[in-house]
Amino acid sequence: MIGLAVLIPAMVALGGLAAAALIGRRMLAHPEGPPQVVQIGRLIRQGAMAFLRREYSILAVFVTGVAVVIGALIDYNALGNARIAELNAPAIALRGQGPWTALAFVLGALGSGAAGFVGMSAAIRGNTRTAAAAIEGLNPALRIAFSTGTVMGLAVVGIGLLGVAGLWFVFRDPNVLAGFAFGASSVALFARVGGGIYTKAADVGADLVGKVEAGIPEDDPRNPATIADNVGDNVGDVAGMGADLFESYVGALVASLALAVAGAAAFGLPAPDFDASLAVLPLWLAAIGIVASVVATSFVRTGPTASMGRLLWALRAGIFAAAFFALGGAAVLIAVLELPFELFWVVLTGLVVGQVIGLATEYFTSYQYRPTRWIASQSVTGPASVVIAGVAVGFMSVVVPAIAIAAGIWVANELAGLYGVALAAVGMLSTLGITLATDAYGPVADNAGGLAEQGGLDPVVRHRTDALDALGNTTAATGKGFAIGSAVLTALALGAAYVAAVQVDVLNLTDARVLIGLVLGGMLPMLFSALTMHAVGAAAGDMIAEVRRQFHEIPGLLEGRPGVEPDAARAVDISTQGALRAMFPPASIAVLAPILVVATLGPEALGGLLMGSVATGFLLALFMANAGGAWDNAKKWIEIGHHGGKGSAPHAAAITGDTIGDPFKDTSGPSINILLKLMAIVAVIFGPLFV
Repeated sequence: MIGLAVLIPAMVALGGLAAAALIGRRMLAHPEGPPQVVQIGRLIRQGAMAFLRREYSILAVFVTGVAVVIGALIDYNALGNARIAELNAPAIALRGQGPWTALAFVLGALGSGAAGFVGMSAAIRGNTRTAAAAIEGLNPALRIAFSTGTVMGLAVVGIGLLGVAGLWFVFRDPNVLAGFAFGASSVALFARVGGGIYTKAADVGADLVGKVEAGIPEDDPRNPATIADNVGDNVGDVAGMGADLFESYVGALVASLALAVAGAAAFGLPAPDFDASLAVLPLWLAAIGIVASVVATSFVRTGPTASMGRLLWALRAGIFAAAFFALGGAAVLIAVLELPFELFWVVLTGLVVGQVIGLATEYFTSYQYRPTRWIASQSVTGPASVVIAGVAVGFMSVVVPAIAIAAGIWVANELAGLYGVALAAVGMLSTLGITLATDAYGPVADNAGGLAEQGGLDPVVRHRTDALDALGNTTAATGKGFAIGSAVLTALALGAAYVAAVQVDVLNLTDARVLIGLVLGGMLPMLFSALTMHAVGAAAGDMIAEVRRQFHEIPGLLEGRPGVEPDAARAVDISTQGALRAMFPPASIAVLAPILVVATLGPEALGGLLMGSVATGFLLALFMANAGGAWDNAKKWIEIGHHGGKGSAPHAAAITGDTIGDPFKDTSGPSINILLKLMAIVAVIFGPLFV
């Protein structure tokens, strides 16, 4: 009976993948547009795939090496074979765990890579079709871009649930599943950091030399960095984001399953059947969320002359509908499983907290509201005023999400203990299929604008894609806030699993080792951000020098002489080399820091490190993501005709803020949430070795 209950979510996951394939096929049936757009789209596609091949080739070596280490070292069962035996686990899970955990690690890495690859494959084909649809109007372009994002959203949740449910069906061992989450988080961190460095090096270089120094439009075909910038939208904002949210989804499921094995005690009901129901519940919630997301895509519709406000409400309608359907399904499921109805309120808490974070992020990053317009108004007194205003808005934007997360943790813990905290994260991410679709459509619209500019389409086409891009900046910031918020709940739940694994009853704040770990943990997100920002700055410096060189040394390039083209391949190579060279130092922190701390200071210090990293990392990540999104949309508010419009001194000041915000929102900020969960997963897997 338990096996069937686990297999059904796996079948739903396959159905989600089938729906993604069907939506992708319909998207591909739309025309690609004029020949010049098709040609530029082909260059973007080639650059994106070339980068992904090189990145994945390097990661294959890393994954193989770590799998060997796990297979050789890990041979324990932190939660006890007796407890797992009560859950009717197959005998295979009760023998040496190392090889099976290593296999799960490889599968998690493959799943994360596949999620990014599928999303990017859809994006590099949907961008040309979105540009072509924008010739007809705003709404057709929205539909194509949203369909492209839906492919990635459903692929991410489908692959994630299929992997977790499949491994739970075979092993029913949370330690093996921790290997799957470790693989997903490792590849996600490298993909997010590498892709983020790539895209922002190209973006900053293209903006500062092209728009500010040379005074040419954004995405102008004369700019050598334009193709690299458009490639970066795909490798960073699509492939990196897909891998990022894949590991968020997987991490929440694995944390809830790990705590379910020992979670019945929270209700005073230690019976094995009750524990089995606790383990089945998050898998079924995820399955219900996939169905709800597929159904809710039909709610995303607007009229042919929709305004920005109506477009935003169209996307909201899909998200709210998915949450409503998921909540109804959760109520029925909890009743059928005869679980305490308190768990329904836990799921509701997760969904509500997610929506609060999303709405708060939207308020602070959309130019429909006062904070972003205030940043734009500060541009009339220069770049320094823009930067100060953006920093202030970024700091203020963390208040509501922090209070919402704190309230959510309190409610979930009161209702169902730490298992409830993990379940709230599952509830928050249950509708990830459509949430990610609204997030991923933004980079597609951004690419479509670049194609319209480079392909020489009517200016009204670029105006339409800019409107979609501005909305995409807001939905992307919302998606990042969503991921960061869920990361806190997941990291806390994984921290609880770690404490259980190393059998530490309490983390005493008067213990010097705990305090040392707390301080070191608080420092790590700062160090991580410094390394990623430095990497973007170094690669952007190389890009700026190359763009200047080509403008200076290629006769007639800047003047737009017919037949004179930039060396776009050289710019693409600079971003590629900079990203691949710089992604390992920051990413290695997440793997090495927990192991070094527990080996030298003990398990209590590692517990303190996990707490400190969550406290500072959560706030820093939100600040960076929201400040960057607000700076970007403040620039767009000026570009649509306010405070002097394009080419004015306020516009140049806003571009400075935007370029500062680029690595904030697309490299360092969104990578921190992966850092938090990866360190917790490493603690769960390797911590018991040092007890």
